[in-house]
Amino acid sequence: MERLQKVMAHAGVASRRKSEEIIAEGRVKVNGKVVTEMGFKVDPKEDEIVVDGKLISEEKKRYILLNKPEGYITTVSDPEGRPTVMDLIPDLKQRLYPAGRLDYDSSGLLIMTNDGDLTYKLTHPKKEVDKKYHVLVQGEMTEEDFNKFENGMVIDGQKTAPAKISNVNYKGDKTDFDIIIHEGRNRQVRRMAQIVGFSVISLKRIGFAFLTLTGVKEGEFRYLSDQEITKLKNML
Repeated sequence: MERLQKVMAHAGVASRRKSEEIIAEGRVKVNGKVVTEMGFKVDPKEDEIVVDGKLISEEKKRYILLNKPEGYITTVSDPEGRPTVMDLIPDLKQRLYPAGRLDYDSSGLLIMTNDGDLTYKLTHPKKEVDKKYHVLVQGEMTEEDFNKFENGMVIDGQKTAPAKISNVNYKGDKTDFDIIIHEGRNRQVRRMAQIVGFSVISLKRIGFAFLTLTGVKEGEFRYLSDQEITKLKNML
């Protein structure tokens, strides 16, 4: 922990004495609250320090694995007032952003972070990060239907990369199965199912790269471990 004016001086805001004047004038916020106390101490690696509206501290990188329920928009805010994934992690200081998307009516594993570089790499098609989904469709799918998934289909004039199908089960007039894709096209799995003549009843992402939902209940989240973060970065 260091005195606020010292941190400001090291960040190049002003001299320590001038920084004290800036603090006394109420121009400094720490974690969203105005600070005027001269002896106030901060952790520049953990605390958000804003001077005249400008962030001077280095924002600590956060990496969260969220188990998104259905009925939440995968955005930071929604002009229509619908609940967003941010409503599920309300107590964090940093503003986090979803790495990729999950539809409003889909659920499952979502990575939230303020690491823009990692987000870009996780979502870029060329990186071919596997995403695994558990799908329930109306109707009985055949081997021929699944072959179409595995051979690729044309969506918006471009053929999809081959998908991997496993764990096929038939439940009356419904079929559930797991599918792995590495592209991130809008509503891709739902549109692929529609092409072969089936409507998706439920869609849940159960895997992202090597990460799973083990131990994370729906609507809850956990921080990624240092080992998981390192492994993610090393694979990209």
